[in-house]
Amino acid sequence: MDPVRVRLPADGPGATVRDHLVRRLSAPPAQLDAMFTAGEIVGADGRPVPPDTPYAPGLTVWFHRDMPEEPPVPFPLHVVHQDDHLVVADKPHFLATTPRGSHVRQTTLARLRHELGLPHLTAAHRLDRLTAGLVLFTVRPEERGAYQTLFRDRRVHKEYEAVAPYDPALELPRTVRSRIVKERGELTAREVEGEPNAETRVALLAHREDGLARYRLVPGTGQTHQLRVHMTALGVPILGDPLYPEVTAPVPAGDFRRPLQLLARELAFTDPLTGAERRFTSDRALEAWTSYGTWAADQ
Repeated sequence: MDPVRVRLPADGPGATVRDHLVRRLSAPPAQLDAMFTAGEIVGADGRPVPPDTPYAPGLTVWFHRDMPEEPPVPFPLHVVHQDDHLVVADKPHFLATTPRGSHVRQTTLARLRHELGLPHLTAAHRLDRLTAGLVLFTVRPEERGAYQTLFRDRRVHKEYEAVAPYDPALELPRTVRSRIVKERGELTAREVEGEPNAETRVALLAHREDGLARYRLVPGTGQTHQLRVHMTALGVPILGDPLYPEVTAPVPAGDFRRPLQLLARELAFTDPLTGAERRFTSDRALEAWTSYGTWAADQ
């Protein structure tokens, strides 16, 4: 994984680089001393930085952090497409897109870098850890911006599928528009009064006698948890959602039961580098639709 970069500020504490890192980082001093001794803390030139190096504002040091223990996500990661510019992966539920918090090794990016031998692979966008489906990665870091711009400018056609309750009184298809906000530190987003900043086209694909339905969701915007919020607002929250309509108790690490029944099914766009029309489709199926008893089982 990419190293941690620490830049010494103008008024940081400590007389030496070691003193500053001891005060700034949460790692025990003995661990930092071992990293200095092993030459694992380096400067911009890649050479080890001695611990008694005088503090200098603007000096940058790099190191790899210890990896946390992570239960392995026991589901396969599929590569849908690979060329000199792009990797399109079809990720399973519970696998984060990129390292964040306690998820580092068990992420789509880490797996792909290792399995494909592409140490500079980067993500052009992200999916929630609980959502399965298509994610786009760039092989060359210098090309990442061109593909990120596609997502920023809403020039990528995205389609999702979801399994949720069936409501015969719900008139579909329809376009849901609302204003969604998510405050920093809060688990959930919410709808508020004001000019809409979120838009989702919702269509019914199929329903059956057990009260479940399969929906197509086409987002016109990309607000956090937008699809989950809009489906809840329609009265048909997505199965397996631990946040909507109510926040449920956290599950133990390694509990992979009842995944959120949301799948990023399709990505389509005009390639900004080659001009080619690109369209990718996930082959995954939502388990609550294909085998509800298995999805809902306690074990």
